[in-house]
Order: sequence, then C-alpha cells, then structure tokens
Amino acid sequence: MVARFVLIGLTGAAALLVTFELALRALPVSTATMTGYHVDPMIIGYPPGHQWVVSTGWDLRNAQRLRANNLGFAADADFVHDPAAIGLIGDSYVEASMLDSGSRPATQLAQALRSSGHARPVYGMGGPGSSLLDYAERIRFARQRLGLRDFVVLLEPGDVRQSICGSGNVHAACLDPITLAPRVQRQAEPSAIRRVARHSALAQYIAGQLKVTDPGRLMAQAFQHSRPPVHGTDAVAETRHEAAARQPGLPQDRVRIVQAVTDAFFERVAAAAQGRMVLLVDGRRSARQGPTSVQMLERDLFVRLAVARGVEVIDAEGVYAAHWAGSTLSLEVGPYDRHLNALGVGLLMQAVAAKGPW
Repeated sequence: MVARFVLIGLTGAAALLVTFELALRALPVSTATMTGYHVDPMIIGYPPGHQWVVSTGWDLRNAQRLRANNLGFAADADFVHDPAAIGLIGDSYVEASMLDSGSRPATQLAQALRSSGHARPVYGMGGPGSSLLDYAERIRFARQRLGLRDFVVLLEPGDVRQSICGSGNVHAACLDPITLAPRVQRQAEPSAIRRVARHSALAQYIAGQLKVTDPGRLMAQAFQHSRPPVHGTDAVAETRHEAAARQPGLPQDRVRIVQAVTDAFFERVAAAAQGRMVLLVDGRRSARQGPTSVQMLERDLFVRLAVARGVEVIDAEGVYAAHWAGSTLSLEVGPYDRHLNALGVGLLMQAVAAKGPW
C-alpha cells in the first residue's frame, strides 16, 4: 500500500513538472546562451548563428529574442572586414540585451553618426561579465579579423577592479591579485548536468529568473516592479546612505591596482587601436554627487591616468548632469536593472558622435 502511494506521488510530481516545463516553454523564459570560446581562445561569445531569449525576473520583463552573428556577438548583421567601421567595445552595457534592437548602443551610435553627417558602420562587440583587459582582447581581435582601426570603449566604474583574476568578471585576460602580473584565467567548461539543464525551461526559470540560490534577492525582485524608478535627486539619498561609511580616500593598494591595470590595458591596445580610440566612462547618475565609494575613486583615477596619456575621454557624468538640469526622466531600465535604458544609451551615443569629426 505504501509503495502504491509513493508511486502515485512520484507520478503526480513528474506530471506536474512536465506541465510546468511545457507551460514555461510557451513563455519568454530566458533560454540557453551556449556561451564559450567559439571564435577566439581569449573571447567568450555565442555560437555563430545561435538564437536565444532573454528576460528579467519572475514576471519575464523586457523579453527579447537575440541572434549571434558570424563572429558570435549579439547583432542583427554579420561583421565583415571593413576598416571604415567603428568597434564599440564593452560588456552587457554594449550588448544591452534587455533593449529593443533599435535602442541598443551600436544602432544608436550609427544613427547619431549618420545624423551628424559622418555615417559609418558600428560593430557592437559586447561581452557580458567581462572587464577592461577583456576589452583589450576584443580590440586585438577586431583589428586582426576585421581590420578595424577606430574604437569606442564603454566602461563601467567597476571595469578596472574586475580586471583582477578571480573577480568573477573575467573572460580570460587578467592580472594576478598578489603580484599584478599578467595571467590568463579561462572559464571552465560547464558540467554535464549543467549542459542538460540548459535545455530545460523549468531549470532556466528557476536558476535564471527566480535566482532561488538567494531567497532575499528573490523576494526583493518579486516586489521591485511596483516601486517607482530611482533617479535625479531621489537617488542622492540612496547614494549617501550606501556610501556613508566608506573610506573617503583611495587606499594605496587600490592605487597600485588601478595603475597596473591601466598600464596593461594601454600596452595591449597600442598596436591594435591604430586610429582613434575614445573612452566613454560611466559614472554617478544622480543630480548631485554624494560621498564617493572606493569604486568611484578608482574610476576617477583611471580617467585621470587616461587623460594624462592623451587619450580622448568622455565622462558620462557630464552628460547625465546636463540631462538632469532639464528633465526628471530616468536613464535606467528600472530599479531591478541598473543598465541604461534607451534614453540613457541615446544620450551617451550622441555625446560620442558629437566628439567629431569621425
């Protein structure tokens, strides 16, 4: 009798799981990206021609269907050898998978250049979860495979710190956390279980949408959609609250890291970026600047070091300040996603186009 009840219970559970699997397959649940070293041993990308779906949170917000081009980047068109093209390099801020295709950085930059009378192809070469030294590898790849000479690099404030091995945001190139010597830290191949789970909508939903490994984060995400976006002067209080206890100056060990990463980056791109390179550096997005975190101090030091080398730098904080002077519209996707929305991307790409002539 007990065995019969157990069998009935297992059969019911299996039927329920199958029902959930089939139901989720009909919804825009994020699907397997199949990322790996498909086009270059130092660059993580997608299998050429691969198609996948991305969405955010338990309620599947901002669902998009993406396709990898011939070189494994999320793009509507293939990249061909064209020295006239501009390489737009960065991480998920460049890929911008949560935005419609026409709102992503590469498309908006191409449109802004066309409007300014300097029409040129723009190749968006974003790699989520990467950092500054990975960008150098992508610049090297773009020069070798596509003949590109001119580059725009979109940096997050954390891209310098994340270039240290073990940061969790390294595709391959990084510096040793102790010696600051160059190292290669390639990501491991997925396990057999993970390879199988990639193709289950239920597994993808649990791991990718719900983030059940962090219950607190799950509860926060469940209710974030009902909160208004934080922007403008409202963001200042939050920034001050988070940064109140942080050290006001940059520790010497962090100075050494920023200097070492900066030197390594410019040494690696010297041969590849033979034309023009513009660094577009993201920053504080509030109307007023509150206390500064260590990460922002690192960002500011990197900007000073780059300018001292004669590199063209666009500080996004100036762009944001001009926006807040006349508008209260948010520049972020939402409180659940701090990536730039279409408006924020457009402002930055227009600033790049205005840094002419191209």
